[in-house]
Amino acid sequence: MPQEYVRSGRRILLALALAGSAGLLATGCQDAAARLVITPAYGSAAANPGDPISVTAIGGEIKAVTVSGDPVTGSLNRGRTRWRSTETLPVDKTLRVSAMAVNASGQIVRRSTTFHTMTPTRTFSAKINEGYQQTYGVGVPIILTFSRPITNRQAVERSLEITTSKPVVGAWYWDNSQTVFFRPRDYWPANTTVTFTAHLDGVEGAPGIYGAHTLTQQFNIGPSVIVVASTVTHRLMLYRNGTLIHNWPISTGAPGDDTPNGTYLTLAKGNPVQMTGPGYSISVPWAVEFTDSGIFLHDAYWSVGEQGYVNVSHGCVNMAPADADIYYSMAWPGNPVTVTGSPRAGVWDNGWTQWFLTWSQYLRGSALHEAVIAGPSGSTFVSPATLPASTATAPTQTSAPGNSNAVTGAGVS
Repeated sequence: MPQEYVRSGRRILLALALAGSAGLLATGCQDAAARLVITPAYGSAAANPGDPISVTAIGGEIKAVTVSGDPVTGSLNRGRTRWRSTETLPVDKTLRVSAMAVNASGQIVRRSTTFHTMTPTRTFSAKINEGYQQTYGVGVPIILTFSRPITNRQAVERSLEITTSKPVVGAWYWDNSQTVFFRPRDYWPANTTVTFTAHLDGVEGAPGIYGAHTLTQQFNIGPSVIVVASTVTHRLMLYRNGTLIHNWPISTGAPGDDTPNGTYLTLAKGNPVQMTGPGYSISVPWAVEFTDSGIFLHDAYWSVGEQGYVNVSHGCVNMAPADADIYYSMAWPGNPVTVTGSPRAGVWDNGWTQWFLTWSQYLRGSALHEAVIAGPSGSTFVSPATLPASTATAPTQTSAPGNSNAVTGAGVS
């Protein structure tokens, strides 16, 4: 065989081999399509609302996730390979999850699934003390009352969100198994709009007992109106938006009926209010209540001569008619009222007494032992150690520590 022919044949075989290898290489370098994995699985009939929806992209990144059937929010990880719902799922709902992912070559894959969440046999609900678009004082607590005792307090506390038009730092405090309060560290900023949302739907508040609704409410904080009543000097200082605007003579509880110390909050008002006790029954004008036991700031036209000099009331703060009228017109529920100098201590839960507690005491009542930072974008839980120190001062910006304590040796003139 001619040598040249052998060489040519080898070149042809080599070229064919190289061409075949190139074809195999080209085939092997093609990207596989991305794959989507969604949980809960398709057709689940009793998905646990405490287990999040999870969407995972294998071999690509997630471009979109939508959930229909009920509002469900979620977030992506940094690499966009996993999406998870951020709140508990609603109970007894059919949800459809649709997802789209893309691989490095731009190939798109879509997948969807439908499932139903469990229908609990026992549920709980909550009510909020504040009324829709109502105005409250700068000391007002958010008060939630639950229809059943809550044992999983951490889960419930995590579901509570506060949005404020001005930045606020505060915390939750569990008064008992069915009541939780939110209080700012210092008084609310005046003229703040507050939106509250309890994402309770699907939260297991106690074993086998689930929240079955989402509670929302919006209310307003009005101007700062604060009074300090001294049982010793027989004077009442009225501050509006941080400025002392009145210094009035008053009379507080006579010995044996001493008005108790403490920073309280106004509860309600009436003009007039019928007051009845041992030896008296009288219709009282311009009356603003600040304890559950029936202690008021009110017009006492009958004791004007003693006001500023001696304590003669049955425990209320007596004021001159014109002064009581002025304060009454400014009174919102939640206005701070501080009584000082009394030999009688205040009693916890006799009204809204959240401001009896210092900030550190209040934090101990949180199930999470965390503070809340709220603002226009919602609220987050943070370690109290990360917060800058408060610069608020009493009485116009916050309450004084130990304000409910009896004053040793306090006298009454």
